[in-house]
Amino acid sequence: MTRRLMLLDTASLYFRAYFGVPESVRAPDGTPVNAVRGLLDFIARLVQDHRPDDLVACMDEDWRPQWRVDLIPSYKAHRVAEEVAGGTDEEEVPDTLSPQVPVIEQVLDAVGIARVGAPGYEADDVIGTLTARAAGPVDVVTGDRDLYQLVDDARGVRVLYPVKGVGTLQMVDEAVLREKYGVDGPGYADLALLRGDPSDGLPGVPGVGEKTAAKLLAAYGDLAGILAAVADPASKLTPAQRRRLDEARPYLAVAPKVVRVASDVALPPFDAALPAGPRDAHALNALAERWGLGGSLQRLLSALPGEE
Repeated sequence: MTRRLMLLDTASLYFRAYFGVPESVRAPDGTPVNAVRGLLDFIARLVQDHRPDDLVACMDEDWRPQWRVDLIPSYKAHRVAEEVAGGTDEEEVPDTLSPQVPVIEQVLDAVGIARVGAPGYEADDVIGTLTARAAGPVDVVTGDRDLYQLVDDARGVRVLYPVKGVGTLQMVDEAVLREKYGVDGPGYADLALLRGDPSDGLPGVPGVGEKTAAKLLAAYGDLAGILAAVADPASKLTPAQRRRLDEARPYLAVAPKVVRVASDVALPPFDAALPAGPRDAHALNALAERWGLGGSLQRLLSALPGEE
């Protein structure tokens, strides 16, 4: 039987939960747990609505990998809260979110949902690697459009993108990408690096916005085709486009490696199967009491296959 895999871009989802659930949702000691409870409710809905056989919470072991920064120094630079010499820079995170992240990790572990990361890589790279390995259909759940590059109808890979909070999802397949951006999954990475992305500190090509990038890709196929057109005096590029793309060659030489998610990351061993019930009921009960997880945790446990 072909198994359906669901991959969670965990940080992207708990950020959304944090901003989507009021901070008045607190533990018995008054500590905010809005991100914890919001994420648990979101996972419960996902499991209930989409019935994955396997579920992996993909983690950022390194949210700003040095190898990406070496290629494009501005990569996520505006999000750095504190530089750490010889280590991982600290990301700017709301004060009341940071303490909730270890709780999220402990709860996922006690429930038995696989949590996977890799040193030197972002969650996106873990998702890219697990998608490449998958033998069956894959649902990627993320609030990050960068992962649209993985969409592949032939392989059954789609993105579930939260449109409002975490309650409403848009299912993104190749038809949606073509209608909105004029590209397929792999073409989205080329589109993103051409137009740039201020949220990730990617400069893009000056003067090339989303519509121009889509037109160039429609005319010349991919980034390699566009650069070939720059070198071809007979191509129909405007003089301004030719000049801007030519001047951007140093950026365009390194941007693909930065923008495209890795697909061959070495990952630790893990069991992706969605648990039938909690892996460590004793630890989970203690966490539920300590943090006041109440109905959110119960809804997740009720959604598990063994709890029906």
